[in-house]
Amino acid sequence: MLFIVFDDTGFGQFGCYGSPIETPNLDVLAAGGLLYSNMHTTALCSPSRSCIITGRNHHANGMAAITELATGYPGYNGQIPFENGFLSEMLLQHGYNTYMVGKWHLMPSEQESAAGPYDRWPLGRGFERFYGFLGGDTSQWYPDLVYDNHQVEPPATPQEGYHLTEDLVERAMSFIADAKQVAPDKPFFLNLCPGATHAPHHVPKEWANRYRGRFDDGWDAYRKQTFARQKQLGVVPADARLSPRDPDVPTWESLSPEARRLAARMMEVYAGFLSHTDHHIGRLVDFLKETGEFDNTLIMVVSDNGASAEGGATGTTNEVQFFNNAPETLEESITQIDELGGPTTFNHYPWGWTWAGNTPFRRWKRETYRGGVSDPFLVHWPAGIKARGEIRDQFAHIIDMVPTVLDVLGIEAPTTIRGVTQSPLHGVSFAHTFDDAAAASRHRTQYYEMLGHRAIDHDGWRAVCPWPGPSFAEAERPFGTPITMADLDDLDAHHWELYHVDEDIAETRNLAQEHRGKLIEMIALWYVEAGKYNVMPIDGSVLQRIMTERPQITENRTSYTFRSGT
Repeated sequence: MLFIVFDDTGFGQFGCYGSPIETPNLDVLAAGGLLYSNMHTTALCSPSRSCIITGRNHHANGMAAITELATGYPGYNGQIPFENGFLSEMLLQHGYNTYMVGKWHLMPSEQESAAGPYDRWPLGRGFERFYGFLGGDTSQWYPDLVYDNHQVEPPATPQEGYHLTEDLVERAMSFIADAKQVAPDKPFFLNLCPGATHAPHHVPKEWANRYRGRFDDGWDAYRKQTFARQKQLGVVPADARLSPRDPDVPTWESLSPEARRLAARMMEVYAGFLSHTDHHIGRLVDFLKETGEFDNTLIMVVSDNGASAEGGATGTTNEVQFFNNAPETLEESITQIDELGGPTTFNHYPWGWTWAGNTPFRRWKRETYRGGVSDPFLVHWPAGIKARGEIRDQFAHIIDMVPTVLDVLGIEAPTTIRGVTQSPLHGVSFAHTFDDAAAASRHRTQYYEMLGHRAIDHDGWRAVCPWPGPSFAEAERPFGTPITMADLDDLDAHHWELYHVDEDIAETRNLAQEHRGKLIEMIALWYVEAGKYNVMPIDGSVLQRIMTERPQITENRTSYTFRSGT
């Protein structure tokens, strides 16, 4: 069993989803398995990862947002309850080796130090081995690495050829090999979560240079070309309409020559990062073939949310500037253009590329339009699936991954784990779609809420309540503007949108006026679902949540004693 969870990778960024970015190894998995065109996430990383590993909705996991934005409300506290067991804990009961490699980001920040507690670290949640990083992102050149339950230094330096993605794949292969050479018939579950393609977009320069000049036509051209390829591939219907131009994204032609040069290079670096990651996934696939494990390994590849707009309108050489709403000037950025992707930057592309990366959908990560929540999803399992190279358009959500795994393995969800009574799974299996393209989806209703932005899917209809509005420009609130609860009340009363996504996949025609009764039905259904899963109270106050005082492992002090060897 192998999960590969990408970070901040949009619907239109894998080659097999129409992108000009080269992902040959992922494309081979799609050609030998199934490509799903209607998979959904939560729009943010920690919440999505909690759904993927538990089969429960993110607010029920206490993961309304990333752990750094935790507050005291039950759906928002950043602590996944032990009654929501992890797939690793479930499979451990059935004789599996369980490995977690890469990004974790599923525990409160104050618990990430050597003082513990360790019960929410990977080894505390059913993984026998861990190698990766505990937080939301890290340098790919100088990562904050943890091995099992202790911090370690990278095994080499960038000057010696080190890169985190290669290191993670090497470690994943060694974990599997360690056990297989002793017990060759013992099954394994590997949850591989590379840092790619979250910022920083770090990659050896030769990989970025492969794309030299490839994005000089800009993000408008990228969208049109990718959308045309998506139709050719069948990833979107032949009669689909492309979502309209985003008011927050300038036209490529309106940028100065220097701004275009910088933005194009930032995209070259991103594309190189994704292709480099695909290359190392290919190495893992080759290893599974060499060991005879490939055909009987169920592989699921997914991204945790849509492409990220955290580079801001202009892109940045240091992502921390975005989180402080203090963008650098073009003149400052251009001085580092030749360093982008290297150890001296923490770079992220402009949100024009974000918008393009989510083709054909509107908007991006952190928002619940389809650009934030509709993601690439591949399933490959030669021994268990007869279909090859086919597309599946059934509605699905990442909470369905755990139920599907248990279904195909013939395993019942446990009633207890280590003495803790377990909650019911919220997802449903989609295994019945593996060899039946016409099978109906069994997942009929799914709510979304992310940082105040809300939506709900039900039987081919979709209602969205965008926060603070459809775009910053249309809401007349630039990014970072404080928002009050009165704003939320007005939005709730007057600004829900309605789309018939069975016929309009990219949310291009708002039917709220024509189908008022259906809209009211969908809004009511959203509140029913919100009541089930600890969504209330709605909290769109990102700045306030960042600044909220949180529990700490010790009281504040001004004196520290550091010991050698620690």
